[in-house]
Amino acid sequence: MPDDADGGHDDVRADDTRAGADHDDAGAPNSLSRFTLFETKSRYYVVASTADTHRVLKLDRTAPSALSVTEDATIYDTAQLDLLLRMVQDGNKAQGGLEKVLEFHGIVGFVKFTSVWYIILITKRSVVGLLGGHYIYHCDETSLLTIGNRAERSSAETKQMAIFNSVDMTKNFYFSYSYDITNTLQANLTVPHAERGWNTRFMWNYHLLEPAFELADPRNRSRWVLPMIHGFVDQAKISVFTRTVYITLIARRSRHYAGARFLTRGANEDGHVANEVETEQIVSEPLATSFGLRNASASVSDFGPGYGGYTSFVQYRGSIPVMWHQEANQMTPKPPIEITIKDPFYTPAAKHFDDLLGRYGAPIFILNLIKAKESVPRESKLLSEYGDCVAYLNQFLPPDKKMRYIAWDMAQAAKNRHQDVMGLLEDVAEESLQSTNFFHGGPARHESAAGTHRSGAQLQSGVLRVNCVDCLDRTNAAQFAIAKRAFGHQLFALGLVGSPYLPFACDAVDVLTEMYHDHGDTLAWQYTGSALVNRVDTYRRTKAAQWSSHSRDLLENIRRFYNNSMLDADKQAAINLFLGVEPAPPAAAAKRTQTRPHYRQWFTPAHLDPPTLGALAPSAPVYKEYYKPHILSQFARLYAFTMNSTARFATVRARLEAASPFESRLPLELASPTSAAPKQRRAARRWATPTASNAPDPSPAHSAHAAHAGAAPAPELTEVEAQCVALLDPPDMEQRIRDYDVYTHYHAADLAQPASACEPADLVLYTRAAQLAAGDAEVLLDDRAGTAAAEAFYANALKVDVDVGKQTVGFYEGWVKSEA
Repeated sequence: MPDDADGGHDDVRADDTRAGADHDDAGAPNSLSRFTLFETKSRYYVVASTADTHRVLKLDRTAPSALSVTEDATIYDTAQLDLLLRMVQDGNKAQGGLEKVLEFHGIVGFVKFTSVWYIILITKRSVVGLLGGHYIYHCDETSLLTIGNRAERSSAETKQMAIFNSVDMTKNFYFSYSYDITNTLQANLTVPHAERGWNTRFMWNYHLLEPAFELADPRNRSRWVLPMIHGFVDQAKISVFTRTVYITLIARRSRHYAGARFLTRGANEDGHVANEVETEQIVSEPLATSFGLRNASASVSDFGPGYGGYTSFVQYRGSIPVMWHQEANQMTPKPPIEITIKDPFYTPAAKHFDDLLGRYGAPIFILNLIKAKESVPRESKLLSEYGDCVAYLNQFLPPDKKMRYIAWDMAQAAKNRHQDVMGLLEDVAEESLQSTNFFHGGPARHESAAGTHRSGAQLQSGVLRVNCVDCLDRTNAAQFAIAKRAFGHQLFALGLVGSPYLPFACDAVDVLTEMYHDHGDTLAWQYTGSALVNRVDTYRRTKAAQWSSHSRDLLENIRRFYNNSMLDADKQAAINLFLGVEPAPPAAAAKRTQTRPHYRQWFTPAHLDPPTLGALAPSAPVYKEYYKPHILSQFARLYAFTMNSTARFATVRARLEAASPFESRLPLELASPTSAAPKQRRAARRWATPTASNAPDPSPAHSAHAAHAGAAPAPELTEVEAQCVALLDPPDMEQRIRDYDVYTHYHAADLAQPASACEPADLVLYTRAAQLAAGDAEVLLDDRAGTAAAEAFYANALKVDVDVGKQTVGFYEGWVKSEA
């Protein structure tokens, strides 16, 4: 009977609780990584393993309409687990015994549609990131199992399940067993584990786990909880001679006020904004141990020898925090914008910025990129409303904590070829970095000529908030420019570069550009159902004139319009069901709108306090999970070896085999971020130079030797074969090399001689053209004359003593000298 099995289970637990307690640490993060599901007639048994330790979770199947989950606090070794499973098998022989259902990789949560409960399991995963020995995984496949005994589903149950399954959990859902992916690296390394809870704002399976586990209290967190974020994760490594640097990009999308483009706009009554994404950029050096390990003698402020290899920079995007909307039922790609509620106290914005102060600290930099002038006012309606909102809230903040508001029409600036869009954005990034800093877990490693050198850890206090009307195209380009400047400062703090200012045309920035392209495309697909329309290259003016770019933008606009018009309603319903969002009754909504913060002290004073360093959390047992000493490791299967790298897709430079990935590939005068100059053709000279093996020996001795050898004459070639041979091995290679040298050194010679005289032939042609324009009949006759007469005219053209000729010659001479 099952009761007998449970009794034996309790006996084993009582005997071995003390032995298992030695391996248990309530303050350690969850590290359960291998799961197996067993079933009996009345229960599900979930066995989770880490190395040679195991835990058990029981699910009651006798009451399908009620969820009963029991955690076993005992930690079992392999022998004890086998004994337990045999006892359960013997106790349930009369009802079919114990059967193994499947092996899986984690529990997403539990859901109930109308009558019965279901459990959602991760059945496939893939590694996408590695931070200090802690792996980050992508969810590749899930399975939905009924907890109770199987029964026929009603039509309502089937419909609800179909809506729930339309949220594709195989795209852009990420988790980690031993690293808290919902929090930033700064929070994970500076806030003690006992005081740090999960950031449930970014925990997309919160509603699915809440019925079974306690999620609010960090002291009672369950090891079975596997937080999942929705957004984007990417990682690449940069080879710097003998050192390696990891750059990791983590984008966390908020579960509050989440949804489709035209159905979630602005802010709601609680201060949650639409399309809210926190982007964290981690630049680190790979270490042999987890960043949870440190010397016992190292103080917290020093962060041990390993913490100095980790830096993190956080930026934020979100819709304009006022209450506005767009009608999505109109058949127009750009519906008009309407401000729904005019709140004189800006209550939603006050709640929103108070939450930002609590999460990131002060100051807050606001970069507003919406349009300022439009023929038909649309985005510009929000410009004055947002500016008035920030001005009102700012008057109650202390002077050193005020929000910095920057409004700039990025779309208009991109149309002006005289404005350096990326340069201005980098200036904004530099200003914000000087005020907010970035996180670095140790002392600065760079050399300081001024004598000032940071000797301890550095914390980020404050955040740069970027938005446009959709928080997509312009926002992603701006975030890339900001991230590029922060990237330079992070590398500079790690002692890898001598200056925090990186050129655009270098391998490391190319890696960052591709990562932010994927970052923007992924977030755009989640919010609008299409990729980015305007990419980073559009604002750098490197590809804006290409027809392929225009056609791609047109297709993305059409796809975005179709998805927003036809599919967004179903998408919004699926997201609401997945996140547990239910429409509030009118009475509850009216009651919620009556609660507002104080109109003057809208912020929490404690949120203005600077961040402090706390005791670090103990290390999670990830050594055996990462190094796996019990199995044979292969390079081809190691993520650290197969990770995307600059060595794989960087420009091959044969002449600079040991080139730095931070060195510009272009000369200084061509390295402007908005320069439209063509790329250098570095392979032309190497291609034009004949190699020793292919170059014929033109010496007479060689010719005589060949004639004496009596070589057989070459076979006759067809016309096509002759053309191919001429293209592959041109007979006039030497002349081509000379022509190419003249071409490459022509302008350099002109620049080297700024006072050089004009060429006579050019001056003759220019004088003759001026006389023809003046209507000189003799010149027209000379034009029809023979070659001898024309040459005689050219020879005497410089001696023509007429006013037109003198003026023309003087103008030409002055023009040439001014250009030189």
